[in-house]
Amino acid sequence: MKKLILIALLIFNGIISIQAQEEETFNLSIEVKGIESNNGKIFLAIYDSEETFLKKASGIITDIKNKKATGVFKNLKKGTYAVSLFHDENNNKKMDTKIFGIPKEPYGFSNDATGFMGPPKFKDAKFNLEENKTIIININ
Repeated sequence: MKKLILIALLIFNGIISIQAQEEETFNLSIEVKGIESNNGKIFLAIYDSEETFLKKASGIITDIKNKKATGVFKNLKKGTYAVSLFHDENNNKKMDTKIFGIPKEPYGFSNDATGFMGPPKFKDAKFNLEENKTIIININ
């Protein structure tokens, strides 16, 4: 009987432990610095792998007040992420570009990562999310 109770307790403890791991999520706040006008909106995108970086993202749109913007991604699982953003100054819901795809509107990446002749690599923009976190991105 003692063995049966011990086995039941171990199983119950394992189930509780698994549920706690599955439910562990965090919030990521992004503060955008260097905004030059209150016009338009800030579009934020988050990526969870090198394969999805700048291709497939979850995103949010945030308002600009007093040349400042903050966006929050909620309930993210523990992991590695990268963030990109752009300031849609003319409110047309897309990033305007010049010839060869060079952005006309201000943009930025987590870790203030930059690229040479193009966007930065995931490895330069990535960060670990293991707790609620706030990051600052300076807009270019």
